[in-house]
Amino acid sequence: MQVYLVGGAVRDRLLGRPVTDKDFVVVGSSVEQMLAAGFQQVGADFPVFLHPTSHEEYALARTERKQGHGYQGFSVHASPDVTLFDDLQRRDLTINAMAIEMTSLTDDTPITGEVIDYHGGLEDIEQKTLRHVSNAFSEDPLRVLRVARFYGRYHDLGFSISSDTLQLMRKLATSGELTHLSSERVWQESSRATMQTSPHIYWQTLFDIGALNDNFAAIAQAWQNTTIKETAQTALYFAGQMQLNLSQRWALLMASLDDSLFHLKNYKGTASKNISNIGQSSKVPKAHTQFASLFVQQAQQLNNIEDLDAAQKLDLIQACSAHKVPEKLSQLLVTSQVLQLAIHHRQMMLALSSFHAIDITDITSGLKGPAIGAALRDARIQHLQTQNEQAYDRS
Repeated sequence: MQVYLVGGAVRDRLLGRPVTDKDFVVVGSSVEQMLAAGFQQVGADFPVFLHPTSHEEYALARTERKQGHGYQGFSVHASPDVTLFDDLQRRDLTINAMAIEMTSLTDDTPITGEVIDYHGGLEDIEQKTLRHVSNAFSEDPLRVLRVARFYGRYHDLGFSISSDTLQLMRKLATSGELTHLSSERVWQESSRATMQTSPHIYWQTLFDIGALNDNFAAIAQAWQNTTIKETAQTALYFAGQMQLNLSQRWALLMASLDDSLFHLKNYKGTASKNISNIGQSSKVPKAHTQFASLFVQQAQQLNNIEDLDAAQKLDLIQACSAHKVPEKLSQLLVTSQVLQLAIHHRQMMLALSSFHAIDITDITSGLKGPAIGAALRDARIQHLQTQNEQAYDRS
């Protein structure tokens, strides 16, 4: 019997990140032996056990065979003859397919500390690349969401998704396989990704590969407008940097569904309905859906507090239930400020783009002295005005 530390604990140790959860694989053992050693079995689909004292997870080495749709459409084979190589080969990414051998079931001290790496995970960590282990990656649609989440998690370290893996993700996104994922698992992955330091990366990646169409079609449609997409993603970035809670981050994402918040033309007024529909179809906890709906409904008031008269301020308190839950009003005000910050950032990035887009070759030749600066300024103003008209016109 051999015991190995595997997956995220090995990866994060190599990356110098805190190791919060440890997962172990046991090779050469059986259900009967694990139970006899005092472990408690918790896995119904495959043999996973809890350590009798640490309560960490120990799984028998296993292989999987695709037999149906979705991430549950697998038959699992776990027996003493399954090798460590067999077990690691079924994993999603090379950086998650490494192992370190431990002393025994009762002693999780590494024997040598040597990293067992059959699939190039060490090199991919050095190259900061997220790469699939094998083409079996395509058998599990949940991996599309997982890779997008890992991308967001390690984006600040400079990681990127390999082009081959990205291609497989696109194929899965367009195959219809994602429709077989349970809403609970979609929300689990999405909520975890949204609470990361770079939550915008997860949603941007899913949009880019067409993976929003099945579970978040309203967002995919709204993000066809570049202004909405880039502003919402910027708002999520700021939310991560400012450590906003999940309700606030979800509200900023759902704000994508309200054209009026982005000063666009032809506002359709269907935001609240779409937020509710997404909440129901994706099993979003009611508290997050209610907060997002309230934020969108009151966003204009929240953004113009200084212009509200006494009656309007009291009406806002009533609408937000601030007389019962004062902290909710504070959270709404912060969320409003983050969205406005993102809108202002987007506007100034357009201005910066226009500034750099125009140079001396774009103005009349022969000008001298202050006339050159004046001509550049006028040309840049004209360029920015055109950019603004294009950016904020959704018709």
